Amino acid sequence: MFMRIRGWSGQRIAWSILATTAVLFGGLTVAEGRPAHSPGMEQHPAPVHRDRGLLPLPTTAEDFFQPGTQPRPDTPDETPFQEFYTSFFNCLNCHAFDDEFLGDDGESHIVAPYTTWVTSMMAQSARDPVWRAALAISNEEATLSGEYCIRCHVPSTWGSGRSASGDMSEFILPDDHDAVSCHFCHRMVDPVVDTENPPSDVDILQQLVDAGTYPMESGNGRFIFDPVDTRRGPEEWAVNMHGADILVSPHHNESSFCASCHDLRNPVLSLQSDGSYEPNAHGAAHPTQNMHDMFPEQLTYSEWLNSDFSDQGVYFPDGRFGGDVPAGTRMSSCQDCHMPKHYGASCIFWEVPGIGFSPDIPDHAFVGANNWVIGAVHELYDPNFTGLSTQAVDRQRGQTEAFLAAASDMDIWMTEDNELRVTITNWSGHKLPTGFPEGRRIWINVRYFDPEGDLVDEIGAYDFTTGDSFFSDTKVYEMKLGLDADMAASTGLPEGPNFSVVLANTVIKDNRIPPAGFTNAAYEAMGGAPVGVTYNDFQHWDETYYTPPSEATEAVITLYYQASSKEYMEYLRDNSPPVEEGDTAGQIAWDAWIGQGMSPPVVMDSQMVTLAYQPKPGDVNNDGYVNVGDLLQVIGDWGCLANCIGDADGNGIVTVADLLLVIANWGT
Repeated sequence: MFMRIRGWSGQRIAWSILATTAVLFGGLTVAEGRPAHSPGMEQHPAPVHRDRGLLPLPTTAEDFFQPGTQPRPDTPDETPFQEFYTSFFNCLNCHAFDDEFLGDDGESHIVAPYTTWVTSMMAQSARDPVWRAALAISNEEATLSGEYCIRCHVPSTWGSGRSASGDMSEFILPDDHDAVSCHFCHRMVDPVVDTENPPSDVDILQQLVDAGTYPMESGNGRFIFDPVDTRRGPEEWAVNMHGADILVSPHHNESSFCASCHDLRNPVLSLQSDGSYEPNAHGAAHPTQNMHDMFPEQLTYSEWLNSDFSDQGVYFPDGRFGGDVPAGTRMSSCQDCHMPKHYGASCIFWEVPGIGFSPDIPDHAFVGANNWVIGAVHELYDPNFTGLSTQAVDRQRGQTEAFLAAASDMDIWMTEDNELRVTITNWSGHKLPTGFPEGRRIWINVRYFDPEGDLVDEIGAYDFTTGDSFFSDTKVYEMKLGLDADMAASTGLPEGPNFSVVLANTVIKDNRIPPAGFTNAAYEAMGGAPVGVTYNDFQHWDETYYTPPSEATEAVITLYYQASSKEYMEYLRDNSPPVEEGDTAGQIAWDAWIGQGMSPPVVMDSQMVTLAYQPKPGDVNNDGYVNVGDLLQVIGDWGCLANCIGDADGNGIVTVADLLLVIANWGT
């Protein structure tokens, strides 16, 4: 067995690359992958089903079958380069260092692939205590459902055939908990035949066609994996020091690459003619294998696909998502935002041409919106098996908070009617928020103050000491799943909202803000239409109006994001089966949540406003915006000499000065 080592300026352990925060469900801890607080136990026992009425549903592995590369038998006698999975130990020695490089933005960046990747949810997706608790519950609700989840959270171990039980009890090798490894992503094959792809891909795809497992669309863990250790990346390498071929793969720069695990639907549930979703016949794969016929769980890729980001890209003059990109660059792919490119080095052999410095090294931290789980993993597990340090966790948390702040804009305006209007504009490439609905939410907090600075009233209050929220009068952007009457009767669970993702068959609420380019027809067709709210075509913002108390003179408006709500964590704590004496996966997750500040809400934006009407320069029609309506008003009133609506500068006449004032404030 390879010895784990330390190197250069920090701890460097085995790791992996790109992708998944996808499905959900957790598992059992074993051997070297267990939390640090459970020493000495070589393997946890399989969970014993509690009395759950009609549960678990008698599902089989066939119920969850998905095309693509299939698990292969465990063959430990194979040479390392031919195994489905190769330990990321092989990447550690050359791709881990803590050197910082100055980017075009004037900021210092760490760009080493291993060093950045190790702090990602991709790297720690098998150790995520929230996922492990959800997995344990899901296996209690639908037999072997966890096997469907493991394929995205621990794909290499899944592909090696050690997840057939649906839990993690077969994870027996030292590296089985190493999540999404470098070799997994860098051996993925484009499912689309393209002349720009390596010629060998055609043979790989043909083998799947012959076996009847070729995936017609991306998503649901339907990845395709090169059966031999031939690696792929988006760039051509002048020098190859890897001992295996490296092929140029444009697919690694495409959003469809991420779709494999970031577009997920429940294959056990089929769409009915009345728009409902009902279980398939037990023991059989989905009858059509068309993902649009399956119940939507999280549709991040589909949301992006039906947005302006996919269609034409979106230009941000402020460069809000980072990276050293040329002026005028449009953000279009998942990688553009989640893997910003910086000047630096990807390998310690900087002096070798083609391997050394580059102006566009992709950041492998895959920064998203989860600000607390990496810290929990660091506290739960031995750093020798996570590769995490306190400094790395702090760096990831800072990146996450900055990323969340960039995802939206907040505009506040007092109307002539003494109403406070708050507009939240979504600038992410998908719904805001997106992903698995594990209690993640965004809400607007409003605090009113009198002239003495005393708090008069508060809307959207949150208790940071207990994690309790007081949202009866609060705009909360979230997705809520649940059970309809038929599923309730089949499971013995109550109809209505439910955190169970494996049993949920109806969307009860989805008021999340769509991305730029949203249309109702497109989102209806892909199964992600808003529920309980109406957004007009191309609307990627939401407005909320408040009536301030008469004694209030100022207000502070704050937009908060929270990754895991108290309600969801209580669900995990109270419904998780035992995994060891005195402990459950849910209790472990709950304790970790408490220890990490209860998934502390992140401030996405916060502004103070004086509660008095203040006209915006150029807003001649007083609608709160300076746009074409104001331009037309000025043109229509051109030459007016008295009581002129188009008199933007207030000098009594409408002239070119008013036109220039509108243009100067355009878009505000």
